[in-house]
Amino acid sequence: MLADRYMCAYQELHLLKQRGIDTVTRLHHCRKVDFRRGQRLGKVDHIVQWSKPNRIRSVDRQTLKTLPQHLTVRETRVRIWQPGFRCRSMIVVSTLLDAEAVTAGDLAELYRARWNAELDLRSLKQTMQMDILRCKTPELVRKEIWTHILAYNLIRTVMAQAASRHGFEPRSISFKGAIQTLEAFQLMIAILGQRLTGRYRLYEQLLDAVATHRVANRPDRFEPRHKKRRPNHYARMMKPRHEIKREILNGLA
Repeated sequence: MLADRYMCAYQELHLLKQRGIDTVTRLHHCRKVDFRRGQRLGKVDHIVQWSKPNRIRSVDRQTLKTLPQHLTVRETRVRIWQPGFRCRSMIVVSTLLDAEAVTAGDLAELYRARWNAELDLRSLKQTMQMDILRCKTPELVRKEIWTHILAYNLIRTVMAQAASRHGFEPRSISFKGAIQTLEAFQLMIAILGQRLTGRYRLYEQLLDAVATHRVANRPDRFEPRHKKRRPNHYARMMKPRHEIKREILNGLA
């Protein structure tokens, strides 16, 4: 499992390891590292024992007692030489302890793939317009979130089938292009109704159309961390819209 530094916690690493899941994450900023300790695997690469904390905020006392007194992890410092990248150095924590099977370079490349999770969240929030939830009650908000996730997984499934059909990686297909293609085919799918033969042929054409939306291979792409759009100089809406409109009509605003 690839995760950011907020998953670099004693309990999470232990519970995942119990389930047979290895973790590769970034070291939390509150934890200190001393590469002079532990079993040395290479330069700035070692295996150490983490001691169980006396208190974990999200864990009750009974659960805390069941955790082991020590946790074996691997800490590796990764240098980043790519121009334009913000971070110059980071420490990767993992439960992959075999330095011959998984080298320090392998850990660096593996953690770099975690950025795909950020791109997936961007697809959910911006492309699928989930950045603002419109429902008013907690129950409907949960349904709205799960509906977005269901639609996202279905779109990714179509992209994976299109990539498999044409023999390339699913992430080389544009997510936005796949959505636009599905919207273009929506009317034809509704017209065909229950005619399975026609729908199978149409679905094959859909996969071919989705596969045409390729994105370039851009692993070293970077962008300036600046805001492009200027903010609007309007006051924030702190009341319901109908109350503000009533105040405008009465000359109070």
